[in-house]
Amino acid sequence: MEIPLYDIPLIDTGPDFPYETLCSDEPRGHLLIDGATRGVPRQALKILDGVSRRWLAKWNNSHLAEIDRIAARLGRPGAYFLSVNYEWGCTVGVCPSPDGQSARLVRVLDWRTPGLGRHVMAARVAGVAGSFITLTWPGYTGVLQASAPGRFAAAINQAPLPRSGGGFFPFDWLSNKLKLWQMPHDTPAHVLRHVFEEAPDFATARRALIETPLASPAIFSLAGVGSDKLCIIERTEDRAYVHDGLAAAANAWRAPSWEGHSRGHDNPGREAQMKTVRAEFVAPSSWLKPPILSDLTRLVMVAEPATGRMLAQGYEASQPATALLDIPANSTTPANLAN
Repeated sequence: MEIPLYDIPLIDTGPDFPYETLCSDEPRGHLLIDGATRGVPRQALKILDGVSRRWLAKWNNSHLAEIDRIAARLGRPGAYFLSVNYEWGCTVGVCPSPDGQSARLVRVLDWRTPGLGRHVMAARVAGVAGSFITLTWPGYTGVLQASAPGRFAAAINQAPLPRSGGGFFPFDWLSNKLKLWQMPHDTPAHVLRHVFEEAPDFATARRALIETPLASPAIFSLAGVGSDKLCIIERTEDRAYVHDGLAAAANAWRAPSWEGHSRGHDNPGREAQMKTVRAEFVAPSSWLKPPILSDLTRLVMVAEPATGRMLAQGYEASQPATALLDIPANSTTPANLAN
């Protein structure tokens, strides 16, 4: 028997999209936190929330009041911790469209938390520099992937964990958390949000993602309007390594001499496979195969900033969990398609 698929809801919002998405579907937000924190004792989650909030307050984070309001509405631990945690594994490719006339971004998001694919939402945000559509979750304050029609599309990958604790993973992990406590900068997901809100074009977005200090390392993928406006930007807190042109990124460094514990699985295989994807607006099941596809795959997105066309689908357990969300070119009317 065929299992019915959820729709990906699309709502129009103002700049306060994290709170507006939560208000639009608060039960979805609670289900997401349930999945993300399953197995974590409530007291431990309260401690993580407290540490996260103190870090935000210590550096006068511009999103603190927003997260406070989201946490108050949810009335449970988890909002602060989830807002500053971007431990996502991903595969992304930036390439020309098949006809060579524009640039496209292909994004596959992986994460171990079940429910991220089922509960994904799309928010069309009215930003200062123009509107953008972010694939997000109720109450999430960062941007992990989005497309701004007429400007650019971008996504963020988790970067390797720096070997700052002697090369032994537990020590490296602890060393990096202690380093993060001393960082006065925004998280990569908040930086990407600011870029979508403020950058008028590809060149400005590229410069901001190269130059803006970060609280922790990240890998950004960026596609503009023209077919040559493509780049992958590998970032530490204060350094950048840029790959211009057709490229793909997983969760490992390509920058010479940069070292770290690579995230995810089979980074070379995922990166090589992504380079072969044609970035067509077709059902992901026609091209999404291992090693890119895994039990941790939660979201697939194909975006063309030149026209505003976007295709997205949530995944769970290596299978579609939502209907296709197809946002037509040069249109404000989304369409959720059947299988």
